[in-house]
Amino acid sequence: MSDAQAFLRATSPDYSRWCGAMEVHRRLLTLNPEYAENRALIENTAFAYESMDQVTARQGLIDIPVVVHVVHSHPEQNVSDAQIHSQIDVLNQDYRASNPDVSKVPAVWQDLVADARLQFHLARTDPLGRPTDGITRTESAVDDWDTDDLVKFSLSGGQDAWPADIYLNLWVCQLRRGLLGYAQFPGGAASTDGVVITHTALGTTGTATAPFDGGRTAVHEIGHWLNLRHIWGDDDEGCSGSDFVADTPNQAGANAGSPTFPHVTCGNGPDGDMFMNYMDYTDDAAMFMFTKGQSARMDATLDNARLTLSRQAVAV
Repeated sequence: MSDAQAFLRATSPDYSRWCGAMEVHRRLLTLNPEYAENRALIENTAFAYESMDQVTARQGLIDIPVVVHVVHSHPEQNVSDAQIHSQIDVLNQDYRASNPDVSKVPAVWQDLVADARLQFHLARTDPLGRPTDGITRTESAVDDWDTDDLVKFSLSGGQDAWPADIYLNLWVCQLRRGLLGYAQFPGGAASTDGVVITHTALGTTGTATAPFDGGRTAVHEIGHWLNLRHIWGDDDEGCSGSDFVADTPNQAGANAGSPTFPHVTCGNGPDGDMFMNYMDYTDDAAMFMFTKGQSARMDATLDNARLTLSRQAVAV
């Protein structure tokens, strides 16, 4: 991508939210045959769950330990503990469908709203079993970062991942090119597994900046980490792409800002796009739901590709 293209993407309302997950996905498909093989198996399993040919046996919640790696070169990038805790609070509301704004889901889709039965907490012990607050802080000479995963390695000025079979690794840094965040789909290397969020899109306080100050960037990226696709299917508005979820309407492309319901594309009237879904590109205040089909895909991931995390289930 040229500098001019990056500027247009970062400043155009059509790309007001920019996620790099598919950029990472395509790079790994090209460079890593094992990733491609893993992805095929993961997608086959996801299809079986989403079509209800297979269902999860899990009864309780899954409680996921999160380690937040703050990588900073300037004081404002060194986000506060309070800002990090505000992000965990948002995750715990949104993945349980207990967020106050879920009431804004249009009546036609209210029956599709899903409680994914996931909760998150900052890690209490580190990989060596020592007490921790779940936050690492690394001062770096690197001013900003891209989707090349260099922020995930101490040798390149970032911070190494904690074991991905135990923790969700979440890196916070300054991303370039207008990126708000990116994630690695399940099936990739443990050393790069996790989610990266730019510091101005983390949580609801501190450096979080409108219109991405509601903590929904991390909700979106963790959705990718759990194998959810963008709701429009990443086909550049061709109406032929798919997120492989039956209960999300087909739509032409990403929505930006705060659309008015209904917003019809791809002949999906009368209800139109489900632009309030966390896997669209709308502003934080305009997204507030996962569907039951998306929850089934997450179940498939937690029962299989991320099984070691699902073993941390707790009673409801």
